[in-house]
Amino acid sequence: MVAATSKKQPSGIGIIGIGSYVPEGTLTNDDLEKMVDTTDEWIRERTGISKRHRVDEKTATSDLAKEAALRALADAGLGPLDADMIIVATATPDMFFPSTACVVQKKTGAVNAVAFDVSAACSGFLYGLSIAENFVRSGAYRHVLVVGAETLTKITDWTDRGTCVLFGDGAGAAVVGKVGEGRGLIASTLKSDGSMGDLLELPAGGSRMPPSEETLRRKLHYVKMEGNQLFKAAVKAMANVAATTLAEAGYTGDDLDLLVPHQANLRIIESTANRINVPREKVYINIEEYGNTSAASIPIALDEAKRRGILKEGMLIEMVSFGGGLTWACALMRW
Repeated sequence: MVAATSKKQPSGIGIIGIGSYVPEGTLTNDDLEKMVDTTDEWIRERTGISKRHRVDEKTATSDLAKEAALRALADAGLGPLDADMIIVATATPDMFFPSTACVVQKKTGAVNAVAFDVSAACSGFLYGLSIAENFVRSGAYRHVLVVGAETLTKITDWTDRGTCVLFGDGAGAAVVGKVGEGRGLIASTLKSDGSMGDLLELPAGGSRMPPSEETLRRKLHYVKMEGNQLFKAAVKAMANVAATTLAEAGYTGDDLDLLVPHQANLRIIESTANRINVPREKVYINIEEYGNTSAASIPIALDEAKRRGILKEGMLIEMVSFGGGLTWACALMRW
């Protein structure tokens, strides 16, 4: 790790509007006790989760994304026609094609926007944020709408106690554009390692294993996870990328006002914070309420922190994530 000799300055491109949406339906740990062999105490101790939000059968990922997108645009003082690009980060698209971003374009009326999806699992929002920054920096686009949206409960095996306790549904969105001097993204780091992709996967449904009676019988259209190995990889990756991103930009954990990590597991969050010496009171945690919402996790947390008055203008924040692929990412920003 090589520390920078001086602090890297903000790019002048950042988040000008933020919004989120979660479905009204919830599933508590007490509910899960009636479904699988688990307990509220077991779930809380290992994950930090108390409940999660869950869509009904008729609600798709694009429905959640639409609401979050419109709220983010409104927060930015913009309308759908002001969006030049829509990037939807999701592991649970409405369908393979058209992209969920194109569906969101239709539902929001953002007819001037080019639209496409990003598939980077839980790291998707930060991947999208980096892509958006570069498009705005190039001058090709002014306002890029980045949406992280998931309906993970639709690909959850409710008989598998190792995974069904983890996931929730929701969407968060951010409008990326030019911000004032001394504000915006400072550094972004994107990482991946496909050699460990089988630790977290949805095996069937694609060209490798098309839908069949066999794939349905074997429940291969649900999330499969190697929990212990994935936990170890996540702890190492999130801590390393958070520390490296800070150091290479010339900052330390002491400089941070707020750490906004992907809400996958409370123990992973605490390990990441400890690695960069950030105290608990500077870490935004809402996993108890939402569970793991994958690509929606960080934008939901950002929006909630802003609405609660915790996230304020001028704060130095670091966002860090880890997900299937394997992928991991980090972004340092002056809000």
